[in-house]
Amino acid sequence: MLTTRLDTGRIRAARRVIDPVFLDSPLYRCDALEPVLGCAVSVKLETANPVRCFKGRATEVIAHALGSGAVVCASAGNLGQALAWSGRRRGLDVTVVAARSAPVAKLDRIRALGARLELVDGDFERARERAADIAGQHGIRLVEDSLDLETCEGAATIGLELVEQAPSADVVLIALGGGAMATGVGHVVKSLAPGVEVICVQPLGAPAMTLSWRQRRVVTTESADTIADGVAGRFPIPEVLDDLLQVADEAVLVREESITTGDAAAARPRRPGGGAVGGARGGRGAGEPGPLRRAARGDDHLREQRGSGCVSALDQSVAALARGPGGRTSCPPDARHRFARRQ
Repeated sequence: MLTTRLDTGRIRAARRVIDPVFLDSPLYRCDALEPVLGCAVSVKLETANPVRCFKGRATEVIAHALGSGAVVCASAGNLGQALAWSGRRRGLDVTVVAARSAPVAKLDRIRALGARLELVDGDFERARERAADIAGQHGIRLVEDSLDLETCEGAATIGLELVEQAPSADVVLIALGGGAMATGVGHVVKSLAPGVEVICVQPLGAPAMTLSWRQRRVVTTESADTIADGVAGRFPIPEVLDDLLQVADEAVLVREESITTGDAAAARPRRPGGGAVGGARGGRGAGEPGPLRRAARGDDHLREQRGSGCVSALDQSVAALARGPGGRTSCPPDARHRFARRQ
C-alpha cells in the first residue's frame, strides 16, 4: 500500500477545478521509433495548452484554493507562466522570481500575463531563496514546486487520464526534475494500475534527484548544466524524494547530445490514436520484466538510448514503450533510440 503524501481522492477533486484547457491532453503514437524498437511508443503531449506546459494543472488548483490575495513563486519559467495565467484569471496578485539566465521567451510571457517579475543573479536555487524572502516579508503565499501538494496532485491528473486512455499500459516514462510530475503521475499509476512500471528520466547535467533516488538519500550537486532548463534543480526536497522512492521503479540519466539529437526526431510526424502508453500487460509472463526495465539493466549505452527516447518534451511530457508485434517486449540490442524533445 502506498503511503505517499498524495491522495487519490484529492487528485480526482483537483481535476474538477482545473480549467478544461489544461485537461485531456492528446496522446500520440510515434511511428518513427516503433520499427526501430520493436514496440509501440506513445507520447502524452503536455504542451498543448496556453502556457505550453503541465504546470497549469497545479496552478489552477492553487489559485482556486486561494480565491484572492497575493502569491509568489520561484520559477525556471514554466511554473511562473502557469501561475501568472491562473492568477490573472482569478484576480490574484502574482510575483515570480527567476534567474536572469532563464529563457527570455518565458520571462516575456510571464510579464505579458500580468505578473510582477523579479530577476536574480545565479540559478534557480537563488530564485527559490529570494521568493521565500518575499513571502516572509509580505506575509503572502509562497508556492514551492514539488513540495506543495497542489503542484504534485495537479500534475497527478495526468495520471488519471493515462489510466483512462491506456488501460493496457505496461510502462510509463516520466520526465524528472523536482519531482512534482513524477510523484504525481507515479502515485496515480501505482494506485490504479499497480502492474505498470514507472520509470523516470532526467538529464545527466542535472542529476540530483536521480542520484538521490538511487542512493535513497538526498544528494545535492554544485551545479546544473542542461538545455532542459525546466528540470535543472540541484537540491532535492526530502519529502518529494520519499514519495518518489515509493512510486518509481527506475530512474535513468541521459546525455545532452541525446537530447539535442532527438530534437529532429521529435519533429517527425506523429499520429493520434488510442495506443497504450506502455504495452499490453496480458502478453507478458508472470514476473517477467517489462521492456524498459530490461533495457535499464543493460549496458550504459543502451540505458542512454532507451532513456533519451522515453521523454518527449523532456521537461514537459510523459511517454512510454509498448509491446510490439509478435509479443516482443524488449528493445533490440542494436536500437538507435534518439527520441527526445525539450520545449
